[in-house]
Amino acid sequence: MLNVVLIEPEIPPNTGSVGRLCLATNSHLHLIRPLGFSLDDRWLKRAGLDYWRDVKVTVWDCFDDLRAAQSSDARFFFLTTKATRNYWDTRFQAGDFLVFGRETKGLPEPLLAANADRCLTIPMPGGTRSLNLATSVAIVLYEAARQFAVRG
Repeated sequence: MLNVVLIEPEIPPNTGSVGRLCLATNSHLHLIRPLGFSLDDRWLKRAGLDYWRDVKVTVWDCFDDLRAAQSSDARFFFLTTKATRNYWDTRFQAGDFLVFGRETKGLPEPLLAANADRCLTIPMPGGTRSLNLATSVAIVLYEAARQFAVRG
């Protein structure tokens, strides 16, 4: 099982779509407050369809609380446009945490600086600044799932 972490997500349909991705890949969704919406939001549930109730989701007050609740050897990877290491160059393992930032600002600079050796990017040679949050999660999450399938 993989873990997807959304730090301060702002747009309910993105989070609903990520929830569906997590359910489809048997992954655990971690949401870090503050959220830009209520978990009762109709757009969240609309994007998540009737699957939302089956998503493994945990809401945390802050990222430090999530990290403190994990074992010391837990692996966290931080997805950002500011990294040079491509996500496909990483050998993902069961239990890894894939950490994504807010739709409008990405991950906080201090978090990126403190974890520079674990920052990954999705290359966009066409000049696009960024991708939709749910699209980014899908790309990386399914690469990890592909790696698991290939390794058996």
